Order: sequence, then C-alpha cells, then structure tokens
Amino acid sequence: MSRVSIRTFLVIAKRHLQQGLRNNGTASFVVGNESADLDSITCALVYGYIQSSSPQARRENQVVIPVTNVPAADLSLRPELTALLRHAGVKPDDLITLDDLGDLPMPLHKPSWTLVDHNALTGPLAQHYGSSPSAVVDHDDDENAVPASASPRVIDKSGSCNSLVINHLRSTWDDVSSNSTSVGAANAQSSDGVIDDEAYTSTWDAQIARLALGSILIDTHNLTDDSKVTEHDRKAVRYLEARIHASHKYGKDYHRKVFFEEISAAKSDLDGLSLIDVLRKDYKQWTEGEMRMGVSSVVKPVSWLRGKAESDFTQTLVDYAKERQLHLFAVMTAFTSESSDFARELLLVALDDGRAKEAAERFVERATAELKLKQSEDKDFSVNGGPPCMQLWDQENVAASRKRVGPLIREAMR
Repeated sequence: MSRVSIRTFLVIAKRHLQQGLRNNGTASFVVGNESADLDSITCALVYGYIQSSSPQARRENQVVIPVTNVPAADLSLRPELTALLRHAGVKPDDLITLDDLGDLPMPLHKPSWTLVDHNALTGPLAQHYGSSPSAVVDHDDDENAVPASASPRVIDKSGSCNSLVINHLRSTWDDVSSNSTSVGAANAQSSDGVIDDEAYTSTWDAQIARLALGSILIDTHNLTDDSKVTEHDRKAVRYLEARIHASHKYGKDYHRKVFFEEISAAKSDLDGLSLIDVLRKDYKQWTEGEMRMGVSSVVKPVSWLRGKAESDFTQTLVDYAKERQLHLFAVMTAFTSESSDFARELLLVALDDGRAKEAAERFVERATAELKLKQSEDKDFSVNGGPPCMQLWDQENVAASRKRVGPLIREAMR
C-alpha cells in the first residue's frame, strides 16, 4: 500500500474494521478517553495514522484503527474539532466512532487496544475490554490498569498527551516520510478510489502536524500556561512546526498565535448548544466501588450555564446526573473573568443523603486547602429545595484541572 493522506487512511481503516467484523477477524485499535476532548481524539488519529503508515505496517497491511470514544451524534458538540479537522482535509463524518463498532463485544478474535490520553478504559468499552489494553501513551496519573509488559508503556506528565505521542513516534514518523513511495501520490489517487487534493508527503505530514499541534496549543494555552507546559510539549511543538514549515502549502501562511486563536475561539463557541449538550460535551465518569461520579468540564462560568437552562437549573443538573445513575456530579468551569484573569469554579452535587453526601463532605474537608476553595458570592445561586448537598465554589488554585480534582473526589468516595 502506498502512503496516503489522513482522510484516505480513515476510509481504509473503516473498511478494515468492517471486514474484520464480517469475517470474525482480528483488529488493532487506538482509543482516547470517553470525554473525547480534542487531545484524546487527535492523539488516536495521529497514533493510528503514523503506526499504520510505517514501512513495515504497509508491507504487512497492518492497520491501527483510531476510535473516537463517543457516538457519532456527539461530534456536533465539538466545534473546535470541526475547525481543527479542516486543517487536515477531514470532516467529522470521516471519523470512526463507537457507532462503527456495533454491538459489544465485537465479533473479533482477540482485538488489541492501545490507550492514549488515559490509562484505564472506562464506559462501555471497559465492560468488555477493560483487561485487554496492550499499550498506552498517557499524561495522567498511573492507575496501574495496563500491565508493565505493555509496549509502549509511556506515562509521564505533560501539558498535552499529543506531546508524548509525537515524541514517542518521532523516529517512526521520520521513517514514514523518508520511505514514502510516490506511486499513489503521482496519480493523486489511492487504491480505494479516493482522490487526494494535494498528493505530496510534505503536505500530508503538515496536516498531521496541525492536528497534533492544535491540541497541544489548546491544552497549554499556546505554551503560556507554566503550570502545564513541560519540555515534552516544547520539544513536540518544535518538531511539529518544522513539519508544517516544510510544506509549501501549509508553511507559507502559518502563524502560531493565529492558529491557536482560531481553534480557541471555536472551542468557546457554545451558543448553539443546549445546557444538556454543554454538560455532555466534555464529560468523564468513574466508578469507585459501588459509587459512580461524573465531571463535566465547561469553558463558561456557572452564571452563563444558568442562563442556558430552559427550566430550573438545579433540577436540570439533578436530572442529568440521575439519568447516568451518578452518586456525585461535578461541574468544573474554566473561563476568562471580567477582569481578564483566568478563573475556575467548582460545583459539586451529592444525589443522596447517605454515602454520596458523606463523600462530598470528606472531599470538602480534604481538598479545600489544596484547591483554595472559596464559597461563591454568586447571589443568584440557590440550592433551596434541591439535592441533599450542592455547593458552588470559586476555585482559586486555577492550576488544578480535572486531572487533579477528579482524583480528589474519587479518593473521598473510597
């Protein structure tokens, strides 16, 4: 197989999956976490594409299938994804989602799983494949769910998981570029009949580089967030920008700040979404023993969310949590305040008067100092007649994202 663009690769990967499902064959997957944020989705795309484009994989017709860990209907909740995919000539409809997997477990013989941007499967996939991961690249705390024998097993701190993916695959990508054949490129067409507009390997490299770079810049706020940026991120950005500048098509008009601001503006554009859609957009869920906890991350303040509610705001939150059979539900907001400062809020709801409320109280006792939680002065926030426990804080430790708050809540549930 000649090297192809990311768009054509997704066509091939989807066809490979469909053939495996029909024939009870084998398949290798790479999947991000179930919040399916920009980092998770693009990590899977970049990892699957580069691994499948290596000279050995092409000789042996090996395909690593990138799975976006949400149903296809949820892709419309992510305008920043659409904006970034456009830079790679890809549309959301081209992605492989949970819908493409069909009913679980899939009729496949020993499917293999690589995890990116998480190191323990959650959600529907965990029920059937939780013990199956054989490789991981992640920047979260190690949950020891992936065996030490996994290859690769890269778990380290970085602002973006894409940085770890890029640095790990750098030599493979170099081989892909230097060994790319020009058979398909010369005809601007691949064997499956899909036409590529720009059939040059430097263009394809730049498209992949933009996918990874967009996510890194969003996660590190254009490399300005000192609480997140690591040398992994800086190294990856240097490499990716070199790939972009090597492309005549993509390099001539590339400006990091302009690129970042375009994707950032798209991420903040939630006006067309309902309150429920906003809560669904970046949502993660965990189970601790017999208790379940979910966290929605939102790039607007609670006052804005309250204005989106078509009925009672508190009841909408409660109904959302009960629909997912949660015991605890948190909403984390991150936004620019009226004074142009970066700000965070934390809203925590306990759905029952027993264990959930006790866990919420333990969380407050243990985490208030670290997170610098200060009772909100939002005069319009009211819990009268609401759930057993519901509190809203200004979180003055703005460096603590869901990667820290989530584990703190989970510890309080144990």
